[in-house]
Amino acid sequence: MEVVKKIKKLFIDGPIQPDFVADSIAKHSTKTNIGAHAIFLGQVRADAKDGSEVTSIHYSAYQPMAEQIMAAMRGDFFAQYNDMTCLHIYHSLGEVKAGEVSLFVFVSCRHRKQSFEALEHIVDRLKAELPVWKQEFYSDQSYRWV
Repeated sequence: MEVVKKIKKLFIDGPIQPDFVADSIAKHSTKTNIGAHAIFLGQVRADAKDGSEVTSIHYSAYQPMAEQIMAAMRGDFFAQYNDMTCLHIYHSLGEVKAGEVSLFVFVSCRHRKQSFEALEHIVDRLKAELPVWKQEFYSDQSYRWV
């Protein structure tokens, strides 16, 4: 029988703070079966559109559906990457300003190569399948749904 690790928490209100990232890393120092961590931090860019820059993004999601999809994806990830020992994924909801972090993916594996492979695959699937919507706000007071 396959054991699927439960997600602790998927969504965080507002930006993901640097102290939260540091604490997550520090908590893994006692797990001596880990040989490598790979971390992805998705940061809001100040992209330009028609002479105006992105000032913030407002993230929203249908949380119950997103959590079900994430639970299924986690099972897939652990089945595919048998070297993976830990997986933590946090996504912002609400306003995140340019320069702030909105996505934190933390993969731990016994070996470095699989941690890199898993991280890239996981981030790509999250971007493609997780029902999270974003509304970009611009310096000229306009906005658009992405």
